[in-house]
Amino acid sequence: MSERHPGGPDPLAGLDDVDWASHRHAYGPAADVPGLLRALYRPDEAADAADTLYMSVHHQGGCVASAAVAALPFLVRAATDPSVDAPVRIDLVDLVACVAAEGNRVEPRWIAPGWAEAWDTAVPGLLPLLHDPEPEVRTAAVGALEEAHGRADEALAALWTRHARETVPEVLGALVDAAGELAGHADREREPTLARLRGLTAPDAGPGERLRAVAALRVAGAPGHHARVVDEVLAGGDLGGYRVAEAVKLLGGTLAERTGHLTRLLGHPTASTRREALEAAAGELSRRRSAVPLLLPTAAELLDDPEPDNRLFAARVLGMCGTAALPWADRLAAMTDDEGEPYLPAQDHALWALSRTGDPRCAAPLARRLGGERLGFGYFSVHSEGWWTHELSLSETLGPLAAHARVLLPPLRTRLAAVRSVDEARALAQVLTAWGPAAAPAVPELCGLLETDGAVWAAEALAAIGPEAAAAVDRDRLRALIDAPPEGLPFAARALARAYGRLTGDRGPALALYLPRLDEPYGNDHTAIVLGELGPAGAPYADRLRELLRSEATGWVPVRVGEALWRITGRAEEVVPVLVAAVEPYTGGGATRAVTETVRLLGRIGPAAAPAVPVLRAFLDADERPVEHGGWRSVPEDDELCAAARAALRATAGPAPRGAGTPPDQGDRRM
Repeated sequence: MSERHPGGPDPLAGLDDVDWASHRHAYGPAADVPGLLRALYRPDEAADAADTLYMSVHHQGGCVASAAVAALPFLVRAATDPSVDAPVRIDLVDLVACVAAEGNRVEPRWIAPGWAEAWDTAVPGLLPLLHDPEPEVRTAAVGALEEAHGRADEALAALWTRHARETVPEVLGALVDAAGELAGHADREREPTLARLRGLTAPDAGPGERLRAVAALRVAGAPGHHARVVDEVLAGGDLGGYRVAEAVKLLGGTLAERTGHLTRLLGHPTASTRREALEAAAGELSRRRSAVPLLLPTAAELLDDPEPDNRLFAARVLGMCGTAALPWADRLAAMTDDEGEPYLPAQDHALWALSRTGDPRCAAPLARRLGGERLGFGYFSVHSEGWWTHELSLSETLGPLAAHARVLLPPLRTRLAAVRSVDEARALAQVLTAWGPAAAPAVPELCGLLETDGAVWAAEALAAIGPEAAAAVDRDRLRALIDAPPEGLPFAARALARAYGRLTGDRGPALALYLPRLDEPYGNDHTAIVLGELGPAGAPYADRLRELLRSEATGWVPVRVGEALWRITGRAEEVVPVLVAAVEPYTGGGATRAVTETVRLLGRIGPAAAPAVPVLRAFLDADERPVEHGGWRSVPEDDELCAAARAALRATAGPAPRGAGTPPDQGDRRM
C-alpha cells in the first residue's frame, strides 16, 4: 500500500536523519518508530500504527522517553495532515497531549533531554487544529494545548479566538477548561482570561456554562464570589448537564452549607437528579464523619423512591455507613424479600446493608440465598473507584458474619460440597477463612476441596480454623500438594506450604520456599510472616529482619517485619518506634490497609506500645476520615481503622497478661 502525503512538503522529511536505535521507548530501542511513523500515511495500517506508537512512546506514563522527543515533530505533522484519517489524527493528538502532561508532571530526572525545547517548538504546529472541520479533532487539540504552559499566552489567545466562533458544546467546554488551566501560567493573557471567565458566570449564560467557568476560575486561583454562582444554579435545579456531585464540590464553604443544597436536591422531582444527589451525598459521607448525622437521614428517605435504582443506591449508602444505619434496620429488613422489594438488585443491596448494621435478621435471608439458585452476590470483590452499583462480593458480605455461622453453615456446606467452579470454591473458602474456628463444622467439605483446583483456598481456611482442622486434615495429601500444586497459580506452592506449617507445626517447606525471597525487593514481607511464626526459633534471622525493618518507612514491610521481630525476640521497644513512625504520616489522610494492620499490631503489643497513644487518638479525633475518599470502601475502612485504634488504646492502658511487650503464643495466627 502506497503512502499518502500529496502535495506540499514531505511530512517525513528528516526521518532517516534520526539515529532511532539510540533512542528508547517503553519496550527498548526505538528502531521500530520510523516504520510506524511511515505507516500513519497508509490507510490500512494507520490506526494500528497509532495504537502501537501510543503503547510504546507513552505506555503508562511516568516519564518522557527519548523516543517521544525524537518522534514529536513527526507526530504533530501527521496530526495536522488532512490526508490522514480523522480518527487517527485524534489518536495522535491525544498521544501528544499525554506525553506533554507527563512532561509537566513528573520529576525532571524522568524526562529525556531536549523535551522542553521540542515541546515548545511543537506547540505552534498544533494551533491550526483548533479550526479543524472535525469537532473531535478540535477537542483533542484543546487538550494538548492545555499542556502548553511555556506558551500559555500564545495558546490562550488562540483558544479565545476559537471560542468566539465555536458552536459545539463539547468543544466550548474543553476551551473553558483549558483556559482555567493555562491562566495560572500566563502573563499578559491572565487578566483578560479571568475577565472572560467571569463573564461566562453571568446569569444570562447557560447553567452548565456558568458552572464550568466557575471551575476554571477555581483552577486559575482567581478570587471572587464563585459560591454565589453555584448556589444560584443549584437553586434553579437545572445544571445544564453538569453533574450534581461536581457542582457541589465547586461550592466550597462549610459542610452544613453543602448539606442544605444536597437535602433539597435529594427531594428533586427528577429521578436522575435525585440519583446524582445521592452520589454527591455519598462523596460527603466518604470524606467526613460529621456528614453522617447531617445527610444519612435524608438519603435514607430514598429507600422508598419510585425509581428502583435509586432505592438500590440508597441501600448502598446506608450499608456503607454500617452501624450508623441502625435506625433504618426495620426498613432494610422489609426490603430483603420479594414482597418488600420487587427489584432484586435493590433487595441484594438492602440485605448487605442490613448485615453491615449487625442486625441478626440478615442471617436467614442470606442462608436462603446460599441454598437457592440466585445467589445475588459475586465471587470477586470489585476495587474500582467511584460509585458503581454492580454486584457485591460474597466474601465481603458473609465474611464479617461469623456470629451467624450456625444459621449460615448448613447451606454453605451444601454449596461447598457441590461446588461448580474454582471461583465459587475460592469465594466460599474465603468466607470460612474469615470465620476462623466458627467454621469448624465445614472441615469435611474443605478437606474434600483439597482434591480440586480450589486446594489453596481450602488449605488457608483449614489453617484459619485451627486445631479441629489440624486433627482432621490428611497431612500427607497436603504435603504432596506443595510439590504438585494446582496449575496456573504461581503463588500456590508458597500458600500451601504456609498453611501446612500452621496446621502441622512443620515450617520446613515454607521456609524452603520463602527464605530465597528474603533478599528480593518485593515479597519479602511475606517471608517475615513465616519467620515470625517460628517464634524464638527464628532468632538466627533476627539481624536480617532488623535490616529489613529499616528498609521501608511505610507500607507492609514495617508491620510484617516488626511483628516477626517482636514474636521472635519479645522486644517491643525496638519495633514500636518504627511502627508509630509508619502510621503517623497517615493521621492526615490516605491511610491504607497496612496502616490499619499496624494499628492492630500495636494493640496486640499492649502497654509497651504506649508511645503510639497520640497517633491513635489523632486517628479517632479526626473529622475528615484518614482513609482514601471517594468510594464505597471509605467508610468501612475508616470504621476498621477506628475500631483498631480504640482497641489499641484500651490495650496500651491495660495490664499485659504475660508481661509488657510479650508476644502471643505461636498458636495465635491472626497475622
